[in-house]
Amino acid sequence: QVQLVESGGGLVQAGDSLRLSCAASGRTISTYTMGWFRQAPGKEREFVGALPWSGSSTFYADAVKGRFTISRDNAKNTVYLQMNSLKPEDTAVYYCAAALYTTTRTSTSYRYWGQGTQVTVSS
Repeated sequence: QVQLVESGGGLVQAGDSLRLSCAASGRTISTYTMGWFRQAPGKEREFVGALPWSGSSTFYADAVKGRFTISRDNAKNTVYLQMNSLKPEDTAVYYCAAALYTTTRTSTSYRYWGQGTQVTVSS
């Protein structure tokens, strides 16, 4: 079992930056691909980016590529989502998720999920 807890969300203005954290407990996340997803009101949950368990490069959705960066601190068993140049369309609940030995954009492949943290970007 892996428990994930996101934090760091809030209300910011367009152009601002925000860093989300996802603290894991129960097991080390070194064997998990750690993904970030988001869900805006009235929309389906969508993939944001993922950091593969294998150590290969992170990959991102086109909508956030070049603005968002995922990193991992193994000592803290924590994953981060650095969000720069935020736009109003980035407003959503952001979730982190863990997929064991799988590198994927597909949400159904992620077994463990956090409760989400709200990010609101005003124009």
